[in-house]
Amino acid sequence: MTTGPDRFFAHPDVVGHVAQARAAARCDAGGVATRAYSDTVDDAGHQYVDLVMEGGGVLGIALLGYTYVLEQVGLRFLGIGGTSAGAINATLLAAAADPADPRSERIVGAVAAAPIRSFFDGDGDAQDLTESLLAGRHRKGLIGLAAVGLEALQVVDNLKKDLGLHPGDRVAAWLDGVLAGFGVTDTRSLGARLARLPRIHHRRTGATLLPTQTLPCLRLVAADITTETRAILPEMAELYWPDAEHVPLSRFVRASMSIPFAFAPVRARPPARGRPQDPAWTARAGWAGVVPDEVLFVDGGIVSNFPIDVFHEPGVPIAPTFGVKLGRAEQAPNPVTSGTLGAIGNFAAALLNAARHQGDDEFILDNPDYRHLVAAIDTGDHFWLDFGLTDDARVDLFARGAGAAAEFLARFDWDAYRELRAGLGTVERKASVEKPSSRSRRRLRARS
Repeated sequence: MTTGPDRFFAHPDVVGHVAQARAAARCDAGGVATRAYSDTVDDAGHQYVDLVMEGGGVLGIALLGYTYVLEQVGLRFLGIGGTSAGAINATLLAAAADPADPRSERIVGAVAAAPIRSFFDGDGDAQDLTESLLAGRHRKGLIGLAAVGLEALQVVDNLKKDLGLHPGDRVAAWLDGVLAGFGVTDTRSLGARLARLPRIHHRRTGATLLPTQTLPCLRLVAADITTETRAILPEMAELYWPDAEHVPLSRFVRASMSIPFAFAPVRARPPARGRPQDPAWTARAGWAGVVPDEVLFVDGGIVSNFPIDVFHEPGVPIAPTFGVKLGRAEQAPNPVTSGTLGAIGNFAAALLNAARHQGDDEFILDNPDYRHLVAAIDTGDHFWLDFGLTDDARVDLFARGAGAAAEFLARFDWDAYRELRAGLGTVERKASVEKPSSRSRRRLRARS
């Protein structure tokens, strides 16, 4: 019986999806795609793309299956971005190995052994309330609701003091341990790892590409609720932390995955605190007031759960930005009714979904060519907050991600996409000069 990472790689569905992907990518004897997916290539034939991953709790394991199959056909990653669960995977991918090496295989072992349930690390009262909510006891009649209500009263002090049931220290410690095993702990060491890029050239012309065109980077999204800013970390870290290069990467991930009220928000004390109209804050965060003494970060998913725009540039790209979402591609309306106690929860969930999807959906509406770049993983009946996820469930999610990648590789046509972007170029440039959308302005703030 296979155990550990081999349990994922040797699963019959995963093996089949890898074979399907290699056939679609027309891989050579070395397993490297000969079909074009990018114009950014190294001497070994690896093609490079940017990658953005959606948040979705424990469903993020499916994202690993997706990246594993992309790497099995020789695709490699330059810019890697994500929110919440996507931020965890993005950070581990960026740190696991040099950009030209396959990285997903190194991560799977860590994720397979991750003590996910222990990440809820609050006191006994917080544990009891969390268990009751996840088990849905509040929906099981008046007795169940009353029991959960009593448990909620026990955690008022937790919320008053920490603004969250769980401190999130254990998930940070787990990340620190995994990253230390990769030899990467902070922005400075991550930069050294990402700089180990081989010679990169343009697939069509053979011209060597400049480092400024291909420099790998990591971009995680967190919600700075103090100044109402979509913070891109570690890119904007120097606004929030002194000596930002040495802030542990786990801190940025914790900021991105701080589910409101479930985990305590991450706090930072900006170096420029107290300064009015600090130029860096105005230019990069759009904040023209007095820099606050303290900033609170919560889950980036409340403002941008799928930050597909973080690597966007006008014109024809030399590498595409692949995006992967968690959940079925088809859409369904939020079930909002009235007249029952359960309707309150549905109403709250609908409010959250409207907030976290609106901006990202607006970007794709403004840039419909991105529909060709985005895949959705059907995660079945798995629940995003099932922190008691079994080994079999983890393997199933991984296999579902692998299947979505194989399907995407079969349908994506890079040459057709380049032509599409070329046709949009004039319109895109004109629109950016005449009337940039609010989403475009936010992008410029984040990337400046």
